[in-house]
Amino acid sequence: MLLLMAGMAFAQQQESAMASPNTRMSSNVDQQLKEMENNWNKASLSGDSDSLAPMLAEGFVNQDSDGSMRNKSETLDRTKKTKMEASELSDMQVTEHGDTAIVTGTWTGKGTGPDGKPFNATERWTDTWVKKNGQWQCVASAAAPLKQQH
Repeated sequence: MLLLMAGMAFAQQQESAMASPNTRMSSNVDQQLKEMENNWNKASLSGDSDSLAPMLAEGFVNQDSDGSMRNKSETLDRTKKTKMEASELSDMQVTEHGDTAIVTGTWTGKGTGPDGKPFNATERWTDTWVKKNGQWQCVASAAAPLKQQH
């Protein structure tokens, strides 16, 4: 959530001012999708599935770090029921492919899952975003555990 520090924003603006138009467009996509990932993280931290819903495409698929698969409504339901104590994103990288982009990163979180069991985990994740009607939406998300503690 706090990854978008003022210093980084200033540095990106300086880079954008000197970059070619194509690089500027990519930098804009990079910044926009990182912001959306941070907004997703904030929504998850507060259990706010209403804020998360518009970010996920209707055909959204989610592969959790335990290998289970969930659709959009199941993911939103889990967001409401999970009680997060901490949730942080790091190492985000954006790779753009026209109207599709892949965002990867690391997530570290702690809380109580929808099943009532506590978790303390670090995961590597990959989200696939597609631009539809001028708006970015996540169509797929997958996570793999790096460290699990209970």
